[in-house]
Amino acid sequence: MIKKALFIILFLLLMAQNYDCYAQSISSVELINNAKNYNGNTVVYKGEVIGDIMRRGEYAWINVNDEKNAVGIWIKKELIKDIVYTGSYETKGDLVEITGKFNRSCVEHGGDLDIHAQSIAKISSGNDVPYVVNTKAIKFVLGLSCIILLFCLLRARY
Repeated sequence: MIKKALFIILFLLLMAQNYDCYAQSISSVELINNAKNYNGNTVVYKGEVIGDIMRRGEYAWINVNDEKNAVGIWIKKELIKDIVYTGSYETKGDLVEITGKFNRSCVEHGGDLDIHAQSIAKISSGNDVPYVVNTKAIKFVLGLSCIILLFCLLRARY
C-alpha cells in the first residue's frame, strides 16, 4: 500500500514538471476599480514601458501602460537592464510583464498606487516610430498663406 502511494506521488510530481504554469495578467482598470481586493497581493501586469526610467539609488521607477492607464512600478535597477525603448512620440516602448506586490496606497511612496516588482519579463522589443510629414497640410498652409498675403497687399495698396 505504501509503495503504491509513493509511486502515485512520484508520478504526480514528475507530471507536474512537464506543465508550465503561467499567471494571467491583470488590467489597470481591474486594479484601480478593485484596489482593495488586490492590495498587498502579488499581481501580474503587462504593458508598454513609457516615459523616462527614473533611477533612485538601487531602485528605479518605470511607468507601464496597458493602453487604458499607466501604473508606476518600483523595481530594482538590475531588473531593468533589458529595457531599451521607452514609449514617447518618437518611439514605441518595450512590452513587459511585471510580477510584483500591488499597493493600493503605498506608505513607502507617499500613498500612491504602485506595484513593487519582483520580476520582469520582456515580451517584445520596442522600436523607433517614423515621423510622417503631412504634405497635404503643408501645401494647404502655404496656399492659404499666399492668399492672405495677397489680400494684405491689395488692402495696403488701396
